[in-house]
Amino acid sequence: MADGAAGDSTGTTTLPLFPLQSVLLPGAHLPLHIFEPRYRQLTVDLVTGTVPDQEFGVIAMRTSLTREVTGLDQVHAIGCTTRLREAKRLPDGRFDVVTTGRQRFRLLDIDCEAAPYLVGTIEWVTDAPMPRGSAEAGQRMAEVARAAHRRYCRSAWEHDDWTEPPPDTPLADLAYQLAADCLLPLDDRQALLEQTQPLRRLRDVCRLLTREAGFLTALRAVPAPPAELTALTRPASLN
Repeated sequence: MADGAAGDSTGTTTLPLFPLQSVLLPGAHLPLHIFEPRYRQLTVDLVTGTVPDQEFGVIAMRTSLTREVTGLDQVHAIGCTTRLREAKRLPDGRFDVVTTGRQRFRLLDIDCEAAPYLVGTIEWVTDAPMPRGSAEAGQRMAEVARAAHRRYCRSAWEHDDWTEPPPDTPLADLAYQLAADCLLPLDDRQALLEQTQPLRRLRDVCRLLTREAGFLTALRAVPAPPAELTALTRPASLN
């Protein structure tokens, strides 16, 4: 899931880009409300198959002050592709869509003229091989990270608002799934996305969830339920 079959490709390729003020992690679902004309066109191209595999790249902007992405310095270097799952066209031409994060990429160049929307030249990012003899340590780290996730979710959500990743979740994907239910700052999510050592990624997510659970307990406050957070995933206007 984290790095699918296409992630085995070598060299570079191009794909449409969707800059956001948030970080998409592999395996996470991303609902979007599409209202800008250029991204309406991107959605049409995804639905009709003009864009191969109905897939585009989500890349996080470095600052919320950016209104128009034109260069690499305005976005983070590592992003995540996402595949269109559902698309509902509204009467005024806007779209409500749901996508699922797939695989990581490094953005090498941005083309602002090849299409109505941004197009990026990218190369795939894959995990480093697990060290020999690390399986047992990985399982122990997975148990610790899952326990941190449970502590966070019990502090933050009602029971019906979160679920644990399945027991057979691959070690390389587990950190992403644990982070999906949690409200982490953009920089922390970006660091998880960029980490290519699976055990370090699990260690990092364990540390982050433990920290956030401590904050929630100390402040005696909880974030809004996940069902009410859809608006946070909507893109800022880039006009």
